[in-house]
Amino acid sequence: MRTYCFLFLIALEFDPLLSGAAPVLKPGASGEAVARAQILLDRARFSPGEIDGHFGPDLVTAVQGFRERHQLAAGKVIDAEVWEILNRDEGELLIPYTISEDDVSEPLTKIPAKVEEQAKLKRMGYETALEHMAEKFHASPALLRQWNKGKPFDRAGVEIRVPNITRDAPTVKAAKVVVSKSKRTVSAVAADGTLLAQYPATMGGPHDPLPIGSWKITVVQPNPVFWYNPERFWNADRDGPKVELPPGPNNPAGTVWMGLSKPHYGIHGSPDPGTVRRTESYGCIRLTNWDASDLAKMVRVGTPAILEE
Repeated sequence: MRTYCFLFLIALEFDPLLSGAAPVLKPGASGEAVARAQILLDRARFSPGEIDGHFGPDLVTAVQGFRERHQLAAGKVIDAEVWEILNRDEGELLIPYTISEDDVSEPLTKIPAKVEEQAKLKRMGYETALEHMAEKFHASPALLRQWNKGKPFDRAGVEIRVPNITRDAPTVKAAKVVVSKSKRTVSAVAADGTLLAQYPATMGGPHDPLPIGSWKITVVQPNPVFWYNPERFWNADRDGPKVELPPGPNNPAGTVWMGLSKPHYGIHGSPDPGTVRRTESYGCIRLTNWDASDLAKMVRVGTPAILEE
């Protein structure tokens, strides 16, 4: 179900001295300093999407939001001012993690291409152990593999190196959620206007544009089932089956669904985090599973959702 991009493989060995460095980073850069910035921004809830060590469009958007939040001059660059704020977080960047019995106890699932075959599954689980570990630690599978050359991801007791992406529990609920079509982001905003979090998002397309307007969140549903109706998909066979797809991380709605008062629309997770913000959707707003789960902790039924240009 998920596609992996192996076009960008870099051998990153983290130097402890890097924590004191402040290299100026611009779009297109790559390497350990970029991965470090991605980890720190992820922990600050300015999500760069998958942590992959590359300064791509998702990191650009995260940097722009972070600069705005901290009242820095508008820009796309990670400079000394940005590093000064990021470096206030002194947590470790990479940490050892021992693969647990719980990690390997969930059966892997081969996701069929046809929806009628998907509907026969008990759960739309992870297809590989690497996919599971990569999503658990917000990293691209390619980079996680590169950090752990030769190590298996399907064996309990194996110690691997992973990004330290522990986010503090939200202390403030969002007064509203803002979905920006132009920025391709979803933001949680406090009652005083403070930007609490920003996530890259896929939203709509030429055939199913984002429904601009003011709506409300009507349900927050973890591990949703997905009701597939071909009549709601512009490129589907109208005579195709209407089926219920079981829950799981590879369910089309991912691991959480936040339904909107606009019928059939919602903010939800994704089975393919590497394509978030890079593709189009059928009108809904798609985040990575980890970002959708994080946002779900900050909203409640009735939270306003503002969808804007």
